[in-house]
Amino acid sequence: MIHAADAPQLAQLGWLAARRYAQIAPAAPHALHMPSHIFARLGLWHEDIQSNLSSLAAARQHSAVHIGAENQIHAMEFMEYAYLQIGEDDKAKAMVACFGRILRQNVTENLRSSYFDGRIAYFPALYALEMHRWKEAVGLQPPAEVEPYNQAITYWARAVGAGHLRDLAAAQYAVSQYDAMLEATKKGTHAFRAKYMGTEQDEAHAWLAFLEGKNEDALGLLHVVADKQDVEGKGEVALPAREMLGDMLFEMGRPKEALAAYEKSMNVDPNRFNGLYGAGRAAELAHERGKATIYYGQLPKNCDGSHSARPELSQAKSSLSRN
Repeated sequence: MIHAADAPQLAQLGWLAARRYAQIAPAAPHALHMPSHIFARLGLWHEDIQSNLSSLAAARQHSAVHIGAENQIHAMEFMEYAYLQIGEDDKAKAMVACFGRILRQNVTENLRSSYFDGRIAYFPALYALEMHRWKEAVGLQPPAEVEPYNQAITYWARAVGAGHLRDLAAAQYAVSQYDAMLEATKKGTHAFRAKYMGTEQDEAHAWLAFLEGKNEDALGLLHVVADKQDVEGKGEVALPAREMLGDMLFEMGRPKEALAAYEKSMNVDPNRFNGLYGAGRAAELAHERGKATIYYGQLPKNCDGSHSARPELSQAKSSLSRN
């Protein structure tokens, strides 16, 4: 039921199964993790975190080293993402650090190339982009020990960061390197993975087109990816393309269109920190005070009890105090 409902349109159907399954196999790391696939789809971050905390604890008790390590990684990845949505920034960063302590030799060889090596690049990329630390994103270095399709993740993050910084040269370099990694993948022993690189390539090229003043080309690239995700969904811990579309529209000075993009994104990926903040600031500039109050109001509720110093949270609270 959980696997069958692991899609935006169906996630609600898996909610009861997720709640029940979380309780029936208390010593099985993967079973404890699986409900978080549904919780992440529904924006139920506290349930997501609890599911993976239990999974992480069980994985650390596992007698088989590789099974314990592999299940820890999956739990940490979901926890990093969920912590970022509720302003638990230090705990999210701790997941990046915890992952860094897992030894590569403790992961089975097949999983290294198919999953683990990609997480070496993705853990810090996700943290930098979700935290809007654009300079940090542009400064990321691809892990030298991994395949080109995994190194490409770093160049995707650098392209997105460069787009927000309006750094054309950095975007050009990042995109050229991403394209080179794609070509290397097509010629390598894992050529089949090239077909999965299209989303990040289109997003990287979109930010470059934006910096080159080709606004409609940029938006067109993101629209195609976002429309596809609306139907098929995205990875549970991936950044939503339609939210990125909202970011770009906002950067173009089109807050009304940005608001529509953020709102549509939240229909598929609800309760995201940056989705709520983006919708709030776009509504504010579009003179939709009622909507600004709703979205800005939800953000502090989601982050209640956190000690986040993120400026977006401060701005939301400041805006609410003026109403």
